Amino acid sequence: MASIFLLIIIYLSFIGLGLPDSVLGPSWPSMYGPLNVPLHYAGIISMIATSCSVISCIFCEKVIKRLGTGLVSLISIFMTAAAFMCISLSNSFMFLCFLAVPLGLGAGAVDASLNNYIALHYKARHMSWLHCFWGIGASFGPILIASLLLKGNSWHTGYRTISFILFGIVVFLIISLPLWKKNIPEEGVKKETVKFRNLFSIPGVKEALASFFCYCTIELTTGLWGASFLVMEKGIAPEIAARWISLYYIGITAGRFISGFITMKLSNRQMIRMGQIIIAAGVISLFLPFGNGALLPGFFLIGLGCAPVFPSMLHETPQNFGMENSQAVIGLQMGCAYIGSTIMPPVFGWLASFMSFGIFPVFIGIILAVKIILVESLNRKTGIINRKIQ
Repeated sequence: MASIFLLIIIYLSFIGLGLPDSVLGPSWPSMYGPLNVPLHYAGIISMIATSCSVISCIFCEKVIKRLGTGLVSLISIFMTAAAFMCISLSNSFMFLCFLAVPLGLGAGAVDASLNNYIALHYKARHMSWLHCFWGIGASFGPILIASLLLKGNSWHTGYRTISFILFGIVVFLIISLPLWKKNIPEEGVKKETVKFRNLFSIPGVKEALASFFCYCTIELTTGLWGASFLVMEKGIAPEIAARWISLYYIGITAGRFISGFITMKLSNRQMIRMGQIIIAAGVISLFLPFGNGALLPGFFLIGLGCAPVFPSMLHETPQNFGMENSQAVIGLQMGCAYIGSTIMPPVFGWLASFMSFGIFPVFIGIILAVKIILVESLNRKTGIINRKIQ
């Protein structure tokens, strides 16, 4: 019973992780005017937060070893809730940039610590459902902001409301603190902190990091530029394009819920391969000469294929690199994921501005092909090591 209650708290924490991730975009059009800054300044806040998330992911292992996953999650979500409350009381862009630091640090720590906790102590289906709950939080954030703005409230009210929700999650985390130590046996897990420089000498780590970079390039580039591809290259009306791209996100969220059940029959590696095949089918659909009729299922398939890949890659980490190394490696993996999601969508936008948005499916296809090669190389290297151990 304690294990189930703790799992519910972890799911709630990932809703709390997803909520802040999706709020800046839909609220920014009503924010930049009162803040007296240009429209593109949202990118500054986003880059500060993402940079801090990368730092937090990479170095969180030492903090987790000292404080434990439960307390790190509690402090991180409290930081996020407090930052959102301060944002709701501010009209200063510089202050928002300052608050982006605790937002990024908190998000990175929660991401790395809870992903590793689930990978170590729960079955693969819970990793898929964990990221499904992130999708619920990320989907609810824009809906909440839009509904409040439509009722005449300011963006301050939206941030304050989300802050209250996050503080509510903090209360549950406080209640759950005794369960984190009591619930999970720690046998077989070394207590020493892994030296950073030694991680890269572990067979397969470099391939794993590059694979996470490629995956997030696919996911974020599709989400950011998919609608522009439909409008600029296919001549679809912007409002229709936005509606079609929503099916991409539905594919990811629903796919992760369904993937949780499929993991009862398939291994993590089979789930990853299946997801990559489905993504490839979606990309191929964008090339088919069937007019716009192939575009809608194409984007849905890309989202559906993305669904099992990221959670399965994370859940496979202890198996690939050992329980004693999993927290450090997952921290690095999440850092590379954040870097990929930050750098590569703008890179594609720059390429498309010089060429055309017609390169969109080609770009996604090339990154996918590189990722498939990396994953198979990773499987080969870690498979050899595991066979030697056995």
